[in-house]
Amino acid sequence: MLIIGVDYHPSFQQIAFLIEETGEYDERQLNHSDGEAERFYRDLQQRGISVRVGMEATGFARWFERLLAELGFELWIGDPAEIKAKRVKKRKTDREDARLLLRLMREDRFPRIWVPSPENRDLRQLLWHRHRLVQMRTRIMNQLQSLAMNEGKRWKKKLWNEQGRAQLEKLPLGFWASRRRQELLELLDRMNPTINELTAAAVQEVKSRPEALRLMTHPGVGPLTALAYVLIIGTPTRFRCGKQIGTYVGMVPSEDSSGGKQRLGHISRQGSSLLRFLLVEAAQTAARIDPEWRSRYMHLAMRRNKGIAKVALGRRLAVRLYWMWRNGCGYSPSLEFGSYAGQLGDGHGVK
Repeated sequence: MLIIGVDYHPSFQQIAFLIEETGEYDERQLNHSDGEAERFYRDLQQRGISVRVGMEATGFARWFERLLAELGFELWIGDPAEIKAKRVKKRKTDREDARLLLRLMREDRFPRIWVPSPENRDLRQLLWHRHRLVQMRTRIMNQLQSLAMNEGKRWKKKLWNEQGRAQLEKLPLGFWASRRRQELLELLDRMNPTINELTAAAVQEVKSRPEALRLMTHPGVGPLTALAYVLIIGTPTRFRCGKQIGTYVGMVPSEDSSGGKQRLGHISRQGSSLLRFLLVEAAQTAARIDPEWRSRYMHLAMRRNKGIAKVALGRRLAVRLYWMWRNGCGYSPSLEFGSYAGQLGDGHGVK
């Protein structure tokens, strides 16, 4: 067995490797652009060597993961924060990082993380692509609203119906302002069908996933939120309780407490920013259509502020969806979720 610790960079990788049977050890730097790294691993495969590779979770490494899967090599991906915590020396270089990864693998202390399947990752691209296009469309619509308001016309949502658009096109503008209006409208006309097509593809994918359909029974949760939740969470068995979901999606406060004094900051913003956005949007929808959620939102908004109330409801929604998925049940207003559900309690909480 050949064990390789890889400190991965977009243009190269620093490796430290050890052959367990002979104790042979070496270090090398492999470039990506000239194919040196690919030739190195393909040569190992041709020689029939069993290989295990360990690296930190990082971006721009999809091609490398596909290469190792094609060659039949075992790949371990580790949590960068935990790996950093295991570093003893106050010295960080590429060679030291590769050695650390190799040592953690040899000592069976490598903090492996869950890795989504290639199909899962590809479906996430569908959601991200639609999300970015919607953001671009919003910027275009805001610019058109600005052009109308500069002419004293504040039509808001009425600008986007047939009559509002006709009035926008008739506004007397200067040469460059008129050209800007025309080209923005053309961009908007091209983007709308594409977004609708991507939305339909996401809805079709949800129909083939019973767990996503179950999550959609909750007020405010649509197909996009349900699909993103299922893809990014992966499986509910990864988490022991609902609190871990809040931490995973980065919707809990950061903390820097010491000496008996608690210091809480803004939310940690760890995890998927797309899932956080969708959860907050779904929670706001739930607050508009469900009396219980509306009451909770108004209470938090008066105690703190609207921003904190939205994030708090988004975190609560994430926990609710977790228990619905884990227990295999649909939404019910009378159903209590959590590890404490069904236990005896008194006026001060669960015994």
